[in-house]
Amino acid sequence: MKTESTAPPQLRPSRSESSWAKRSAAESSEGTLSLRDTVIKIDLSAIAENMVNIRQLVGPDVAVAAVVKANAYGHGALAVAPTLLESGASMLAVATLGEALELRDHFPDCPLLVMGLVPDAALSLAAARKITLTIDSLHQARLLNEAAKKLGHPALIHIKIDTGFHRIGFPCNEDGLRDINAIKDLPWLQTEGIFSHLALLDDASNRLQYEKFCQIVKRLEENGFSFRYRHLADSIALVDYPEYRMDMVRAGALIYGLRGFHKGYVSVRQALTFETKICHITSIQKGEGVSYDYTWKAPYDTKVGTLPFGYADGYPRNLRGKGVVSIRGVRCPLVGVLCMDQCMVDLHDVPDAEIGDIAIIYGDGSDAAPDIQEISTLAGTNKNEIVARLSARPQRFYYKSVIDR
Repeated sequence: MKTESTAPPQLRPSRSESSWAKRSAAESSEGTLSLRDTVIKIDLSAIAENMVNIRQLVGPDVAVAAVVKANAYGHGALAVAPTLLESGASMLAVATLGEALELRDHFPDCPLLVMGLVPDAALSLAAARKITLTIDSLHQARLLNEAAKKLGHPALIHIKIDTGFHRIGFPCNEDGLRDINAIKDLPWLQTEGIFSHLALLDDASNRLQYEKFCQIVKRLEENGFSFRYRHLADSIALVDYPEYRMDMVRAGALIYGLRGFHKGYVSVRQALTFETKICHITSIQKGEGVSYDYTWKAPYDTKVGTLPFGYADGYPRNLRGKGVVSIRGVRCPLVGVLCMDQCMVDLHDVPDAEIGDIAIIYGDGSDAAPDIQEISTLAGTNKNEIVARLSARPQRFYYKSVIDR
């Protein structure tokens, strides 16, 4: 695989290298100073390919909202947004107004949808910045209508329906219908979409939620509503349940190459690599302890490497005794209690390891590196949490891979 450079706003890419090649800690790609050896690399080509493949899967009549909440699942929302939009995303979807405002500063004309609720006091700001909001109460609809009236331009909204997830949304009953129908009479609101969220328990409950949603939509349309986007399917549902794609799908984890589907299939590649370098090596004798409380004691004479990453970087602290990294293509166990900023690795199986050798923390499964799915299983959580918890401290580097064919 070769790589080509690309430079998203205020960021520069990393250049291609083998997984155990060494570089100076003070030097990164194209003259960019790397202040720390612990970095996150994002393959924008993988994200572009994933987005194109999703678009081809759902077909030309179904829009794709690219979900970039939680800093694009740890990948960097500002940096990956251009790739997503160039590759076919109809809009960018986030969870909070703060996330939307950050994007609006850099993408003044991009359709932005906030899927969570916004505080009453912030509705005017959202309307002023032309950010599409989720509405699940007549109270907020009226407040937003007044704010839009003062601004002199309509505010776009998507109505959220609670079909059984029981998180947010208008209830699927006559009271809910009454309040939604009242929104139609608010002249400064433009209802662009209506949506719900599947619990994804099983086929039967999914079908029940879908039918509830369709019934609500039908009754609203019969009463004069017109929706450009009706959307129900997330990353899992858009692959496994094509009948639920409707007018738009919300692709989140899938665009970053994190698989969650079970029935259908779409080709996606993991875009993120998390890596560091050995910064110190200590020779220890059998029986000597490592890290706090000496919870790990060497079962043999060995070398222990120090790696400059820890739970402050977003690595799960509960992986003590389970975490591994790949060094020179060999899987090496992390030992002792994981520290906030550093951790230790047993180098018994790579006795020739040196300071400066790369250790892959999260890889794509090659070179013996654990991928994000394996890490999530070891940590007892899901893939989304593993990437979303990656902190801002590791510097992100972006590149475009070109696969030799």
